[in-house]
Amino acid sequence: MSNFWLFKSEPNAYSFTDLMNDGITEWDGVRNFQVRNWLRDSIKTGDQILFWHSNTNLIGVVGTAIVVKDGYPDHTAWDPSSDHPDSKSSPDKPIWYMVDIKPQKQFKHVVTMSTLREHPNLVDMIVLRKGNRLSITPVTQFEFDTVVEIAEGL
Repeated sequence: MSNFWLFKSEPNAYSFTDLMNDGITEWDGVRNFQVRNWLRDSIKTGDQILFWHSNTNLIGVVGTAIVVKDGYPDHTAWDPSSDHPDSKSSPDKPIWYMVDIKPQKQFKHVVTMSTLREHPNLVDMIVLRKGNRLSITPVTQFEFDTVVEIAEGL
């Protein structure tokens, strides 16, 4: 049984188009312990992803993806030339984890945050809560299916 997640990315750093072009990517650089724990322990191959663009004009879900590799140590943490090194992490004692994902479907239109907020079935989505800054959040299958249904109707 797969789980469902929402992964956030700023499109100027890594967009869904980048993912489509790459085919598969390492979801690296997460430096939050709660999200790290999900990457290490909970996010598994076959899990479904809503891909969210943040910090842009149209904030919201732009497509779906799937996890193709379970969590493994994030090697960018011990690379001092990476965008997000952590000198406390090492190959022998990794702190941070990542998964590999691949795109499934790019939506024709962004399912914006305001559109999601207007939908009564999505009021409990973590991403819509005030103050939520997590780069990955769990979603229910119902929320996932509802967002995909909204996207298909736009």
